[in-house]
Amino acid sequence: MTPAHVQTLRGLLRTQQIASLGTLHQGQPYVSMVPFALLPGGADFIIHVSQLAAHTRDMLAHPQVSLLVIAPPTPEVIAQELARITIQGEAVQVTSGTPERAAARAAYLSRFPQSELTFGFSDFSLFRIVPDSIRFVGGFAQATTISRETLAEALGQGGQP
Repeated sequence: MTPAHVQTLRGLLRTQQIASLGTLHQGQPYVSMVPFALLPGGADFIIHVSQLAAHTRDMLAHPQVSLLVIAPPTPEVIAQELARITIQGEAVQVTSGTPERAAARAAYLSRFPQSELTFGFSDFSLFRIVPDSIRFVGGFAQATTISRETLAEALGQGGQP
């Protein structure tokens, strides 16, 4: 990745807190909205979702998911130039009482402190989205496929995104 792409990627993941989550729902594609955080020092995305939500049941039944994070539109940038990242990966439910859960909870609450209350609800679970494939688009005709390691390295440059 070029230094400009790294800067764009970090800015995108720092400023955008919402992702589109694609799951398999009753044999059909299903897209919903989820707030996300990133685990420090890596490339895994963290979501905190209710068992009442269709996407949670979908992830438990079919853990292969996709996340899309996209920059907001602006008048001076055409839609095809908007920076975006698409993650294809596996949704792994984070087990209670583990150091991994403590780290995921801390990362999520660092980004969404107002969500503290939902951690007291028994129907909410943390999931770690582990990327298998990552497609980053830094602008028009600036698409590249990157590895988990490249994403982690890009996010690690200069601290958290």
